[in-house]
Amino acid sequence: MEKVREVLVIGGNRYVGKRLITRLLAEGHRVTVLNRGSSPPPAGVERLRADRDDERSLTAALGSRAFDVVVDQVCYTPRQAELARRVFSGRTRRYVMTSTVEVYEYEDSATLVPEEAVDPSTVTVGLELPWDDPLFLEANYGEGKRQAEAVLAAGGPAFPYTAVRVAHVLGGHDDFTGRLAHYAERIRTGEPIAVPARNQPATYVHVEEIARFLAWAAGEDFTGPVNAASSGTLTTEDLCEAVAAHVPGGRAVFRPVEVGEVSPFSFRRSYGMDNARAARLGYAFTDARQWLPRAVAETLGKGD
Repeated sequence: MEKVREVLVIGGNRYVGKRLITRLLAEGHRVTVLNRGSSPPPAGVERLRADRDDERSLTAALGSRAFDVVVDQVCYTPRQAELARRVFSGRTRRYVMTSTVEVYEYEDSATLVPEEAVDPSTVTVGLELPWDDPLFLEANYGEGKRQAEAVLAAGGPAFPYTAVRVAHVLGGHDDFTGRLAHYAERIRTGEPIAVPARNQPATYVHVEEIARFLAWAAGEDFTGPVNAASSGTLTTEDLCEAVAAHVPGGRAVFRPVEVGEVSPFSFRRSYGMDNARAARLGYAFTDARQWLPRAVAETLGKGD
C-alpha cells in the first residue's frame, strides 16, 4: 500500500474494523475514523463524528478533507451507497465497500461461485423501499448489499470502487455473534442441532485475514466486486467437530429439518465463494482448515 497515505475508515469501532485500523497504522498510514460513537479512537487515529446517513452531518464533519482511500464498513443499503457516492466523489481516489457473501443468497451451485454470478450493473435498485426500517433491513441484508453495489457501479470510472464480498467470519476472542457458543452449549447439553435436511457447506474467512485483505485491497487499483474467502469449504459438521474438541465428552447430535429455523452456519443453498479473482490480483488466501481449530479456541476462550 505504498501509494496510500491518508485513509478514512467509516465505522471502524468493532471486530474487523479495529483490526483493519491496527494494520493500517502498523504500515505507517495516517488513519481517520468516522462514526457516531462516543468511544475514543485508538491512539494515533483522528476521529470525525458524524451520522453517515445524514448528508449535511457528513459533509460538515469532512469539511475540505480528502483521502487516498475510503473504507466503508457500514454501507448496508442503496441509499447509503448513493449518499457516499455523492459525498466522496472528488474526495478520494478509491472507495472500498465491505460487502458480503449474502449477495449470492439466491444461488445454489455445486461449484464455487465467481463474482460474475452477481453483476451489480444488472441489479435493480429500489431507493423507495423501507431501508430505514430495522426489521426490513435485517430481513433483506443480502439485497441491501446487492443494491448498494449497484449504486456504486453506476458511478462508472469517475468513482473507482471495489466491493469486497466477505465470507462468513470466524475467530477472535471478541466474536460478538455467539454462533460458535450456540454450538458449544448444545454439544455440552446433548441438545440436537437443527440443520437443513440438505445441509450445504460454505466458505469462511478468519477475522485477522479479512482485515489483512481489506488493508491490501485499499492499496490496489482494481475495481468491481471481489470475493474474500479462505480456500476450501467447511460444513456444519466440521465446525461442530472443532467445537466439540473443547467440550469434555461432547458430541454433536444433528436433527435434520425440512422446514423451519435451523442453527447458525447451516445452509439450504450452496453458494460458497470462488477466490480465484483475488489470487489473480495477487492475494493468496489461506486454507480454512488450517486456521479453524485456532479460530474456535479463540472464540470459546480456550486459546490466544
